[in-house]
Amino acid sequence: MSWKLPIIYVLGTLLGVYFALNADGITQFVWKDIRPRGGADLLLHAAPAIWVLVAVMAAATAYSVVRALKRQHQPLWLGLLVLMPLILGFLTYSGAGSPRYVTLAFLFSATLIAAAPLVYGSLAGVVCERVGVVNIAIEGQLLFGAFTGIIVASAFGSPWLGLIAAPLAGALIGVLLAFFSVKYAVDQIIVGVVLNVLVLGITSFLLGTVVKANPSWNSIAYSLPVWEIPLLSQIPFIGPVFFRHTIIMYFLYALIIILTIMLFRSRWGLRMRSVGEHPKAADTVGINVNRTRFLNTILGSSLAGLGGAAFTIGANAVFTENISAGNGYIALAAMILGKWHPVGAMGAALMFGFASAIVDFLPLVATNPIDPSLLAMIPYIVTILAVAGFVGRSRPPAAENIPYIKS
Repeated sequence: MSWKLPIIYVLGTLLGVYFALNADGITQFVWKDIRPRGGADLLLHAAPAIWVLVAVMAAATAYSVVRALKRQHQPLWLGLLVLMPLILGFLTYSGAGSPRYVTLAFLFSATLIAAAPLVYGSLAGVVCERVGVVNIAIEGQLLFGAFTGIIVASAFGSPWLGLIAAPLAGALIGVLLAFFSVKYAVDQIIVGVVLNVLVLGITSFLLGTVVKANPSWNSIAYSLPVWEIPLLSQIPFIGPVFFRHTIIMYFLYALIIILTIMLFRSRWGLRMRSVGEHPKAADTVGINVNRTRFLNTILGSSLAGLGGAAFTIGANAVFTENISAGNGYIALAAMILGKWHPVGAMGAALMFGFASAIVDFLPLVATNPIDPSLLAMIPYIVTILAVAGFVGRSRPPAAENIPYIKS
C-alpha cells in the first residue's frame, strides 16, 4: 500500500482551501489571445470559483484514498483532477481584485518557451540513457549550445548558421562524454559533472574576454524569426499558444513524434534499447555495443545543444553567464519522471516549464508584491516535490552507468 500520492493530493487540496479563504474580488481572464482585445473574456468571483475547484480536488483526493486502501493503482487522470483545478485556483487567487488580466494564452505560450530547452534536454537524456550512458552533462551541452549559437549567428550575421552551430557544439561535448565514459570506462556521472564545470568555465572566460572585446558577437539582432502558421495561428487560444513560435519549437513538435516512433517501432530503437538493457545479449546477436553507445551519446548531446539555442537565438536574448541556470539537471528530472519515454519526458518538462513561466507571470497580475527571490525558487521546489513524489515509480535501463568490456 502506497500513500505517497494520496498525501500529495491532500496537501494540494489544503493549498486550494488556503487560496479560497484568502481570495477577494473578481478575477479577469483573457484566454483567446496573448494580448487583451476588447476587455476580459471571462469574469469570475474568485472565492466561490475556487471553492468549486476545491470540491473537485477533494472528491479526487477521497477517491485516491479509497484506491490506496484497496491497494489499487493510482491512474494518471486522478492526478490531473487535482493538479489542473489547483493551477486554475492559483491563477484565480493571484488575479483576484487586480485590475490586470490573467492572460491564459500568454501564460501557456510562455510555458512552451520556457519548457523548450527542458524538453530538448530530456530527449537528449532519453537517447543517451536508453543505450546505457548517463548524460549528466546535459547542463553543459545546453550552455555550450546557447553560447555557440548566438556567437556564430552574430559573428556571421545569420541566425541559421547559429542554429546549425548549436547542435554541433552539443555534439562536441557528447564526443568528450562518450570518449571517456564509453571508450575508457570512466564513471559516467563523474565525467558529466566535470564537463559541466568545464563548459561553465570556458563560456565565462570567453564571455569576459573575447566577447567583451567584440560586443557585436553577442547581439539579439540575429535571433530567429517568429513564424505564424497560416490559419492555425488564428485559432483562439490554440493558435497563439502553439503556432506562433520560432522554428526551434516547430522542430521540437516533429522531434517528439519521430523519436517516439523510432525508439519503439524501428530496428534502430530496438538496438538502442537492447544495448541499454542487456548489452551482452546484444553483443551476442552481432550488435557493436560500444559503437552504438558512442554514436547515440553524440546524437543525444546534439539535441541538448540545439535546446541551448532556445535560450538565446530562439528567445531573442543575449548570452549571459550561466544562462542555463540548472535547467540541465531539471531536464534529467523530467526524463526520470517521464520514465525514459519521449512523451512522458515532454509532459514532465512542460510541468517544470509552467513553474518557470509563473515566476515571470505572477508580478504582472498579483495584487500583492512577492519577493523575487521566493519566486525564483518555484521551479526548483517543484522539481524536488516531483522527484520525491514520483521517482520511486520509475525504473532506469538495467545497464545504465555500467561500462561494457567485451570478454
